Amino acid sequence: MDARAFRHRAIPASCSIFRSVRRSVALVALLATPLGGCSFDLGSWGADSQKPPPVAQKPADNVSARNSTDSQGSAARGQALARSGKNEEALAEFDRALALDPYNVQALYGRGLIYQGEKQYQQAIEDFTAANGLTPQKVEPLLGRATSYLAIDKAREAAADLDEAVQADPNSAPAWSARGQAYERLGDKAKAAASYGRAIAIRPRDDAARSGLARTGG
Repeated sequence: MDARAFRHRAIPASCSIFRSVRRSVALVALLATPLGGCSFDLGSWGADSQKPPPVAQKPADNVSARNSTDSQGSAARGQALARSGKNEEALAEFDRALALDPYNVQALYGRGLIYQGEKQYQQAIEDFTAANGLTPQKVEPLLGRATSYLAIDKAREAAADLDEAVQADPNSAPAWSARGQAYERLGDKAKAAASYGRAIAIRPRDDAARSGLARTGG
């Protein structure tokens, strides 16, 4: 399947992306400081994280070394394009990367952030879920998926993801802050306040967490 065919399969024809300059600018801001504090640069995950665990449905050796290398290049270009505000081109690069290597975590996560910025939350959740399946101990996909869940009022699902995220990285202030939001929506002020408190302890200038702590009586 070529990149164009892959893209048409991944994105419904009825979806119109990048409808205005204003939305494009908003998406640039999202990628620079994504909801929940997600990082757009996943270079630190390492090359090994792009290959699936043994339980993955498709064996990793189906992806050639050349395709894997080319896929990584497309993902890197997609990240750079997204940071520059060239979001449609970035999406095309992420689609191309995934056509070459469906296990490219950077491309899955980057595309998920673009979908999230365009309020295509279900598609974002699917990409974050795939990325989480390939890197189950990483905070970023869990935080990204939780942010999308919160956007569609699925606070319980978000809380479950954020419980797992703070276990994976107890020093993630964005995960603790988002966890506070999730439990605040669920009406559990004790857990919300405790989460906001942890976020502030790690990142004292977190104004959102400070406001949340004040609301929940912490």
